[in-house]
Amino acid sequence: MKRLTIAALAFAAVAAFSAPAQAQEKKDITLGVGGKGLFYYLPLTLTERLGYFKEQGLNVTITDFGGGAKSLQSLIGGSADVVTGAYEHTIRMQVKGQDIVSVLEIGRFPGMVLGVRKEKAAQVKSFKDLKGMKIGVTAPGSSTNFFVNALISREGLKPEDVSIIGVGTGMSAVAGIKKGEIDAICNLDPAITKLTQDGDIVILADSRTEEDNMKLFGGNNPAAVVYLKRDFVTKNPETTQRIVNAFYKTTLWLQKASAEDVAKVVPEEYFIGDRALYLAAFKASAPMYSKTGIIPPEGMKNALNMLLEFDPEMKGAKIDLDKTFDDRFVKKAAGQI
Repeated sequence: MKRLTIAALAFAAVAAFSAPAQAQEKKDITLGVGGKGLFYYLPLTLTERLGYFKEQGLNVTITDFGGGAKSLQSLIGGSADVVTGAYEHTIRMQVKGQDIVSVLEIGRFPGMVLGVRKEKAAQVKSFKDLKGMKIGVTAPGSSTNFFVNALISREGLKPEDVSIIGVGTGMSAVAGIKKGEIDAICNLDPAITKLTQDGDIVILADSRTEEDNMKLFGGNNPAAVVYLKRDFVTKNPETTQRIVNAFYKTTLWLQKASAEDVAKVVPEEYFIGDRALYLAAFKASAPMYSKTGIIPPEGMKNALNMLLEFDPEMKGAKIDLDKTFDDRFVKKAAGQI
């Protein structure tokens, strides 16, 4: 009987990755992302290039924006069907009356790093010392912007106490520091590892590992997720399931992948001219990826608490966290239901 049970579970897991038997409502999908080359969104590139979307009968067109705020706008505006973006957008949109739901966790930690330009580091001992400084983020209104706001609010600063400047990702972000155009930067790998290795910044806050997240947030703080409008999910449950199946297979692949494995799959331009740097950056960021694709309740609460620290729109708002994540599709992909 035990053997039969194990065999049944194995069959269910394999079946989840096969083209499902139910009718597919939509084959052509437009996906928005804000910084595809970032390690924050690495699972998206892997899912695409490993052929997992095509395995599920999906023809996915990816539109890459300068930051997460713009990819969110593409979903709200109707030019994107699905987004890989920050989980906190699902919370903030609830306040604005937009019913956005995440269906799979990509990153269990933000993976963001706040660093100060080396020349300014001596005068910055804590977050409050950032007052009046120019801080580069991927884009205003993006998750890197939220991260800065949350950290400085802990020491009495308001968002308007610093100047937020969009510097994009990759080499454009690196250039902002190297040219002295910004005093500090909140960004992700590989840009952060590049700046650290070159000695251009001193790290003030790091959210790439479990230990660092325990210090900053007290545990899991969901980062990148796959999110959609709820009415899309309702009208296209089979298409949604196939999207989740593809990403979930990547979640399993990443658990066994080495830095070399990843480097063989991603486009060469992701290396920003330095393959060894890319390998080092992956090793630094690898702990942040989700192991299960499911956002734990404590992670949802941590994300909400972070927003409550600085976002005036959240004050007094009634948030139903259960509506921000639908775990049915991940559980089915995993053969749990």
